[in-house]
Amino acid sequence: MARPRSFDEAAVLRAARDKFWSSGYAGTKVDDIATATGLGKGSLYGAFGDKHALFLRVYDDYCTEAAEGTRRALSGPDSEAYERLREHALGIAEATAADRDRRGCLIAKSTAECAQHDEAIAARSERVFQELKDQLTDCIAAAQRAGDIAADHDPAHLAGLLLAVNRGIEALGKGGSSPAELHTIAETALALLPKP
Repeated sequence: MARPRSFDEAAVLRAARDKFWSSGYAGTKVDDIATATGLGKGSLYGAFGDKHALFLRVYDDYCTEAAEGTRRALSGPDSEAYERLREHALGIAEATAADRDRRGCLIAKSTAECAQHDEAIAARSERVFQELKDQLTDCIAAAQRAGDIAADHDPAHLAGLLLAVNRGIEALGKGGSSPAELHTIAETALALLPKP
């Protein structure tokens, strides 16, 4: 009979995620993860598989949390949709500006590093980007129904634009753009949304 695990799995996954997030996939060694989690390599392999399997697990969890957080932020009544969209865009700029370590977004970072040569990461990244775009599309469509955004524009096209701006804000923040500049970019993107 297998022995029950004697560690907090969620805490181990958080520690592993933070290590990958800080150092990147290639820059993180299993020894680094063992040190960060307090588990031996044998325990890590036994519980989560190899480094790639562990990374996929923490990356999938992160993508799921990001999509769920965005869904919660953008869901609600049509009458408040534009304000939710505005708060979301400005919130990304503020969170990016507050990232003093310049870790950036784990999704963007992992996609840039791994998607070209890792089909599993590429597929998960594609899926989460589509989920984020769909959530933006739904919120924009709600703002259109409320009369805050012109209804004669395809909400999915506008959502694609905002998604690209959000990802760009994160990249620029990682590159050292000032908080004021990031805020201005978000405000400018919102101002470009067509009015009725």
